[in-house]
Amino acid sequence: MLTTITILNIKSVLFFGIGQRLEEGGSFFMYPILIFLLILIGLTIKGLLDKDEQQQNKTSKLLKSISLFALFWGFLGFMIGMIGAFDSIESFNGDIAPAVLAAGLKIGLLSPLFGIITFLVGRLGIIVLILKNK
Repeated sequence: MLTTITILNIKSVLFFGIGQRLEEGGSFFMYPILIFLLILIGLTIKGLLDKDEQQQNKTSKLLKSISLFALFWGFLGFMIGMIGAFDSIESFNGDIAPAVLAAGLKIGLLSPLFGIITFLVGRLGIIVLILKNK
């Protein structure tokens, strides 16, 4: 009984943490990357189920394009977020606490991190499709 409660607590903390990180990183950039990640996983599964090699090549090209777009979408979110953060710092007339600056940088780095993870998942899918064809 105790282990069941512990497992449920771990799951709720884990999934709440992911949702919270998606919100912290900016929903305009994080949720599209999440959608790209789900599309990449679906395309990888579709490519594995396809018997036609030409169709697998099309799927592989689509995986490359979407994963690269997700990567750059994350970096675009980082750039826009950093410009906004530096504008806020510039308009502030007092000293900036290091903790505030560190928190802003952490939040700014969430979208490129998620974009990189999505990019790697897409590349892993391409590797799996290449290995399937050999």
